[in-house]
Amino acid sequence: MTHLDRRAVLALMAGLVASSALTAPASALDIADYSEENLAKLQAWGKPFLLDFYASWCVTCAAQQRVLDDLTKAEAKYAAIPIVRVDWDKYGNGELAKSLAIPRRSTLVLMRGTTELGRLVAETRQDQIAALLDLAGS
Repeated sequence: MTHLDRRAVLALMAGLVASSALTAPASALDIADYSEENLAKLQAWGKPFLLDFYASWCVTCAAQQRVLDDLTKAEAKYAAIPIVRVDWDKYGNGELAKSLAIPRRSTLVLMRGTTELGRLVAETRQDQIAALLDLAGS
């Protein structure tokens, strides 16, 4: 068994980190967890943002996330849309969900300020999610 000194181990680790940085896919998503403060900042910003009502255990939510990942990697215009993830288990019965009449988890709502531009419920088709995000340009 070979004994490695500290410098060799550090050099090996640095090489692994550098190589993984080159090969790991970069996530272009700008995702923030829901808080009243985060939401207020985005509403005041005046540009479109996406509310993603999700649950960690939701298969449909995971499928939506994969589609959002793919879209934002493919198109810079989609990557520029901030996403606020609203945990359904914490906020599904909260004021935000009630005020927007959110029927269930796996609901995506595109907003500008306090105005809803469009929504999808339990939709996982890439063309439909892209069409929702395209409303940000209108």
